[in-house]
Amino acid sequence: MNFRPVTFDHPDAVKLNDQVQAEYAERYGDGGDATHLDARMFVPPFGLYLIAYDERERPVATGGWRTQDENDEGYADGDAELKRMYVVPEARGLGLARRILAALEEDARAAGRTRMVLETGSKQPEAVALYASSGYEPCAKFGYYRFHELSLCYAKAL
Repeated sequence: MNFRPVTFDHPDAVKLNDQVQAEYAERYGDGGDATHLDARMFVPPFGLYLIAYDERERPVATGGWRTQDENDEGYADGDAELKRMYVVPEARGLGLARRILAALEEDARAAGRTRMVLETGSKQPEAVALYASSGYEPCAKFGYYRFHELSLCYAKAL
C-alpha cells in the first residue's frame, strides 16, 4: 500500500467520500454526514488528508484530521478532529484504518495538537472497536451531531 497526502477535493478523495456517505446513509437511513467540511480545513499544518492506494493505484482507504480549538460546539484548545475514516469493503481486514489512524495521530502531534477527537455512531461497531483498541476513550459530545442519540464521541491524548 502507498499512503499519500491529497487535498480533500482531490478526485479520489471525492470518490471515497461519496462511498462513505452512501454507507452512512445505508446504516443510518438518512442522507449521510451533514458536517460542513471544506478542503482548506485539511491543509498542513492545520490538517492532513491521506489516501491509501493499492498496488494497482486504486484508492482503497482514506482519513484526515483538521484543527479544532475551543468553540461553542464543544471542542477544546489543541484538538485535532479525525474525519472521514473509510476503507472500501474489498480492502477491509488489512489493517489500513489502523495505519492511517497512526499516521494522522503522528502528524497532528507534530503540528502541535494535544488531543485527537472523533465522532462516530452506534451503528458503526467496527469503528468503535478500532478506536477503543487504539486507546480512544469516550468523552463529552462535541460537533455537529452532539445532540443526536446515536452519536458517540471519543478522545485520545496525543
